[in-house]
Order: sequence, then structure tokens, then C-alpha cells
Amino acid sequence: MSATAAAARGAPRGIATNAALNVLGQAAPLAVAFFTIPLLTRALGLPRFGVLTLAWAVLGYFSLFDLGLGRALTKLVADADAAGRESEVPSLVSTGVATMFALGLAGAAVVGALTPWLVRSALDVPAELRPETTVAFALLAASLPLVVAASGLRGVLEARLRFDLVNAVRLPLGVLTFLGPALVLPFSRSLAPITAVLLAGRAVALWAYWRLARRAVPGLGGARAIRYSHLPVLLGFGGWMTVSNVVSPLMVSSDRFLLAALLGLADVAYYTAPYEAITRLWIIPGALASVLFPALSAAYALDPLRARSLYARGVKATFLIVAPVAVAAGAFAPELLHAWLGPEFAARGATALRWLAAGVLVNSVAHVPFALVQGAGRPDITAKLHLVELPLYLAASWWLIATFGIAGAAAAFALRASVDAVALFHQAGRILDARWRGAASASAWLAVAGAVAVALAVAPFAAPARVAVAALLALVTVRVVWRFALTAEDRARVEAHVPRLARRVPVPAEVPSSELGPRTP
Repeated sequence: MSATAAAARGAPRGIATNAALNVLGQAAPLAVAFFTIPLLTRALGLPRFGVLTLAWAVLGYFSLFDLGLGRALTKLVADADAAGRESEVPSLVSTGVATMFALGLAGAAVVGALTPWLVRSALDVPAELRPETTVAFALLAASLPLVVAASGLRGVLEARLRFDLVNAVRLPLGVLTFLGPALVLPFSRSLAPITAVLLAGRAVALWAYWRLARRAVPGLGGARAIRYSHLPVLLGFGGWMTVSNVVSPLMVSSDRFLLAALLGLADVAYYTAPYEAITRLWIIPGALASVLFPALSAAYALDPLRARSLYARGVKATFLIVAPVAVAAGAFAPELLHAWLGPEFAARGATALRWLAAGVLVNSVAHVPFALVQGAGRPDITAKLHLVELPLYLAASWWLIATFGIAGAAAAFALRASVDAVALFHQAGRILDARWRGAASASAWLAVAGAVAVALAVAPFAAPARVAVAALLALVTVRVVWRFALTAEDRARVEAHVPRLARRVPVPAEVPSSELGPRTP
């Protein structure tokens, strides 16, 4: 690697540091959303707030229009740096970002053309809200090329390991997503200026990413920057990754659109508020997986033992961080929603929050095998899995929503997360070698997560009983984790750093099968 590339990369950071930067960059919006969502629901009313939540969903779904080029840029820039071909990087980045911007323009035209149908028919927006909703969706369409091009520039910074720069933009942009609409309220309750603020934020983010990318990639934007010879490589790498980029966000967002079509915008609000809160836990596995992806990719090819270690440690760390929060959210869903959004949300959304907490826990643990499968060069596996899941999930969601309302939407989400996790753990075990005992050990974490998730979803007890159930569940989980999921090295580390806890949770000679069920082979 040349001195230029090394300087652009900055000081090397470890997986934990980079993951912490990613968490920090995405965690700040949590605190802002906690205060602004109740304000927005009261000030806008449930129908307008329902449209706003759809706008947030659309902004998140715009990544499908990059055709996998954002991840392709990350991969190809990193490969060029490693091979000492830094001179290719400026033209590669310019070509990729220009292509992504053009794809964003095409997507904007599609969204703009579909807006009248979406407003009048698909979403059945009330007549008094249709003019401002139409303007809001037009502004969202205009933001599409900005969002897509910015994702490419962010991928370049990640390839150069500049997670500090990435999160210097991501953090204020995430805060603006929730704070911006609240700042408009003293002047207007219309969706049009609220969406205009979101558009302005995306424009500023694109400008910031461009300035930072030019610092990380000297020569970016120079003469003859675009070379069409790069396109076959860029588009070819997208391939199966594009399928996942299209199908996965569709499954994530479809529940809200189905709720709007089947039940109405008010029910979208009752569902989206707890959904947006509990799914923010994804920043933890997402931050870790985004850093693990290149590490697992390199280790799988060069050092399989390190790949196994990274994989097992990633699964354990994800479960141990996410599980306590998910358990608390599921066990005390009515009390949390009552304190946050009031008694009506608590009555309508508590059951949904329990199912959502269960699904988020299982899906969080599955982030690590997902990163391993794609890091091993098998994005076709995840793409085919998503293609199979999509029609089944849409059919199940339609029936469950029509039958059980917003609780049905949450149950469909938890069911899909469980099926997806089982398949990913199975494929990860095959990739790492099914004979490796650690693969079975890591799969045991999925079983633990599933048991915890089921307990969360079916806990309609009074508050004191739920405290007792949560405490008992925590003790059983600790016992199972200590005996089956931790390696001897893990237990030694715990004993060294937390000796008092280690004395209280000794390694049992044998755990009765009546308590734990059949052992993982």
C-alpha cells in the first residue's frame, strides 16, 4: 500500500473501536426520537403522522436503487488499495457514484409517476390530506438521487476504514430525521415543509460525503474521471447483492403499507411507534456486522480459525448485549408504552411490542451469520433465501393483519425473523465446516434466543408475575449460556474479570435434561 493510501486510511482501528463508532453514529437519534415522536403524534394527528412514518420508510428503502454498487465500491476500492492499484481508485469512485446518481434519477421518475396512484388508491389517504401528501411524496422522489449517491460515497469511506468520517455525517443526519419535523411544528403542521426539511438534510449529507471522500481519495473528481470500462466490474459485482438490497427492505417496509391498506393510517401509527423504538436495537448488531463483514471476508480466505473465532464471538456478543433490552421491552411492554405514549398506545400496541421484541432479538443474533455468508463470497445464498421468504411473508402478513390487526403484523415479523435466522445459521455452519463444534455451539445461541423470544411474546401476566418470570428466565439463560455457549476460554475470561459472578454461577457437572431439553449435538 502506498503512503497516499495509508494516509487516506488514517490510523488503524480494531473491530471493537469501529463498531463503537458505528453505534455512536446511530444511537443519538434514539434519544431524539424518544422525545419527538410523542410530540409529533399529538401535533400532527395520527393520519398525518402515519404518512410521515411512511416517508421515513421510503427514505430507508431508497437504497434498493443503487443496484448493489455501494457495496461494490467498498469491495473494489479495498481490493485496489491492497493490490497497490491506488491510481485506479479516483476513476472507479467517480464512475460508480455517477452511475448511482443516474440510477437515483431514474428511480425518482418512477416514484414521481406512481405518486398519484399511491396517494389516491394504494394508501387511501383521506381527501383533506391528499394535496400535501402528494407534495411530500414528490419531495421524497427528489431526494432519491441524493440518498443513492451518498451511499456510494459512504461506501468509499468505509473501504478506507474512515468510520470516524462516516459517522461525523451519519450522526447529525439521523438526528435531523426526527428533530427536523419537530422544528417545523411552530410554523406549520403540513407534511410539505416537514418533508422539505428531510430533503434539505439529504442534500447537505451528500455534499459532506463528497468533501470527505475527496479528502480520503486524492484526485477524486479530476479530469476524465469517469471511465466506462469500470462499469462491467461494478455492475457484475452487484449481481445477487442487488436481489437482497431490493427484497430485504421491501419485507421490512411492507407491513406498514399493508396496515395502511387493510386497517388505515391510524393503525399504522399505533404499530410504527413501538416498531421504530424496538428496531433501533438493530444499530448494535448492524454496527458490529458492518465491521465484521470485511474481517470475516479476509479471514475466511486466509485464516479459517480466525474466521471461526470472529463468528462465534460476534454471535455471543450480539446476544449478550441485545437480549437484556429485548427481554425488558417484551416483559414490560404495557408499562413502557403507557409511560412513553399514553394509555391508548399501551392498550393497542403492547401485544405488538412483545412480538416485535421477540423478532428483533432473533434477527439481531442472525446478523452475524448473514455477514459470514456474504463475506465468504456467497451473496447468492442470502438472495435466494429472501426470494423464497418474500411471497410467504407477504401472504402471512396479509392474513395475520386481516385477522389480528397490528398484533398480527408483529407476529408475522417475528415468524419471518425466526425462519430467516434458522436458515442463516444452517448455512453458516456449512460454510465453516459442519464438523466444527463451534458451529453447533453458535447455533445453540439461536435456540436460546428463540426460547427467550417465545417467552416475550406470550407473557400476558400481571406486572408482579412478569417480574418473576423475567428473573427466572434470566437465571435459566445464564445457566444455559455458561454451560453450553461459552468456551473454556470464555469462562476463564469471566472468572478473571468477574470472580464474584463466576463463584455464584459454577460450571455444573451435568444439567438435568428436564430443565434444558435435548442437548445440541
